[in-house]
Amino acid sequence: MAKVVAVTGNEAVANALRQVNPDVSSAYPITPATDIMQRFTSFVSDGKVKTEMILVESEHSAMSGCIGASAAGGRVMTATSSQGLALMWEELFIASGTRLPIVMALVNRALSAPLNIHGDHSDGMGARDCGWIQLWSENAQEAYDNTIQAFRIAEHMDIRLPVMICMDGFIISHSIERIEYLEDEEVKNFVGEFKTLNPLLDLEHPVSYGPLILPDYYMEYRRAHAEVMTRASEVVLDVAKDFEKLSGRKYGIFDAYRLDDAEIGIVILNSAAGTTKDAIDSFREKGIKAGLLKPRLFRPFPYEEVGNALKHLKAICVLDRADAFGGSYGPLFIDVAASVYPYKERPVLFNKIYGLGGRDYLPEHAELVLNELVEVSRTGKVKTFKEYIGVRE
Repeated sequence: MAKVVAVTGNEAVANALRQVNPDVSSAYPITPATDIMQRFTSFVSDGKVKTEMILVESEHSAMSGCIGASAAGGRVMTATSSQGLALMWEELFIASGTRLPIVMALVNRALSAPLNIHGDHSDGMGARDCGWIQLWSENAQEAYDNTIQAFRIAEHMDIRLPVMICMDGFIISHSIERIEYLEDEEVKNFVGEFKTLNPLLDLEHPVSYGPLILPDYYMEYRRAHAEVMTRASEVVLDVAKDFEKLSGRKYGIFDAYRLDDAEIGIVILNSAAGTTKDAIDSFREKGIKAGLLKPRLFRPFPYEEVGNALKHLKAICVLDRADAFGGSYGPLFIDVAASVYPYKERPVLFNKIYGLGGRDYLPEHAELVLNELVEVSRTGKVKTFKEYIGVRE
């Protein structure tokens, strides 16, 4: 039986981690993810989990500790944000390249400089191609549900790759929402016992690892990693089906909102999707066929599925909460454009950058985009392919 609570996103994720009860956590505090690990260490201190908590001197060391514990044969998790993720950069590739099923909550926050502790997607986008699976969350309920599912996905014997659960800093991490918790026993049974694969800490079969690959096999190894990533979508969907049976909440690789008969569409990640859905509803009342696609699985990106879901539209605006300095467009736009590119008849696309450094994304911004989409769908012409919205001149 579900328990209805009013909690922050950070509290929800910390509770999911308590219910999973990992073997080891290695962590270092950073705003706005600190609260997750602060709450979780309280569970450790109070004896509510059996987790070995390792408090280290930096985020680089935090991920190093996770890698060591995971390689030894334990179920491992951590959490971070922004500069913390950036400091882990070297270790992120080692975790994925060594096929270690580490789960990490990433509370999305702007990157310095200048210093900004508020939410945007710069950190997750900067790490999008480091070999980790990425799940993105619209609200606290999704962050909680994604955290539980992430362990099943990461630890699947056909995958064995690390997973990030992304959620917007402060907007989700610190805002109180109504969510439903599963029972502790339900989560325990859903996640199941951790199964080791080639653990270092096997006293019956002692081994040592020295993963050095020279030019004669490095490409083959990287290709094998890429092929494993292609299996992730199927595993994500299989886990989601089992989770729906348990919780009644349905998940896919993306959320298609009023998209089937839409003529214009918006693609957007995380919390801003909720505001956009409200704007779409109001335009529908005016007879304008608008829809939305919100990616959940961002890495590996489901190009074929996204393209198929969007190909019938006349015009699409992709909204990015991260910029690509020196690049023509935002990172989400580039992937969406690649998704629809193979189709001879394809929508007109344009890009908006919004909400950097925690700048509010307001209903009028969604309405501005929808009005522009109406005009583009009518004329087939785009005034500006990339534009910043909500920015002072």
